[in-house]
Amino acid sequence: MSGLFHDRSVTTEAVNATEAVHTPQPIAVIDATRVNIGKQADLVHLVTFDALTGRGGTVFTLNLDHLVKLEHDPAFRAAYDQATYVSADGAPVVAMARRQGANLVRVTGADLVRPLCGAAALARIPVHFFGTTPETLVTTEAVLRCEFPRLIVAGIESPPFGFSPFGIEARAAAERVASSGARICFVALGAPKQEVFAEFARRWAPGVTFVCIGAALDFIGGSQKRAPEFLREAGLEWLWRLIHDPRRLAKRYVLSAMYLMRYNVRQLAGRLPRRRRLAASDNATREE
Repeated sequence: MSGLFHDRSVTTEAVNATEAVHTPQPIAVIDATRVNIGKQADLVHLVTFDALTGRGGTVFTLNLDHLVKLEHDPAFRAAYDQATYVSADGAPVVAMARRQGANLVRVTGADLVRPLCGAAALARIPVHFFGTTPETLVTTEAVLRCEFPRLIVAGIESPPFGFSPFGIEARAAAERVASSGARICFVALGAPKQEVFAEFARRWAPGVTFVCIGAALDFIGGSQKRAPEFLREAGLEWLWRLIHDPRRLAKRYVLSAMYLMRYNVRQLAGRLPRRRRLAASDNATREE
């Protein structure tokens, strides 16, 4: 585990023992990053059960941008290595996992908020929203309270500009989440900050599941417009986002495309020797 997360007096053995009890086994491993959630309904059930039984944890949704960042960011890698639940977010990651035989569908952070809020409302599980802007938080809370009248919102917080995802400031934020009584905290800070904060915060709020959701609150609150459903179903949500925010996203998508090409080349190179061995074996059999 990274030294970045060692300022809480929790032993590595205790953390690993707790996680081993309820962390699902991987269904796919992509460049050493495991995916262990195949369907949204399964994830909603698990997070709800954890909240009801007082178990904490983290929820990450793996996409190409994350895979790029994982190559160079030790804190991000440490957070992913300790994640409780990891789903495949994005058509390319789903395809990578399916090539390994995984039975899964796309499960995005943006699609998790409403189902989890619905389950939390029914089970009377308090939730907390952390991230984005104060205005968006207020609007999002109002929208979700209207959709789910029984929803208990234990707190909302928009961290200041330059917020550090670990250290004294992050510890204080995590303790505020814990003291609010929340059992599910939606973290909307963007990667890798939200995942690093979630991994750090769960040690100061051990009964809370931190769900990393990216721009989900901006979509619900209306400060950003999400791609139409037909583009999402076609795996082209990235194109919608690029068209609407090219200055910020162009470099990200170029790096993601380069990563995907490198990954596919490595996969092809790994299969070629095996194919040649099989071909040689077939030829030998024919000659006999």
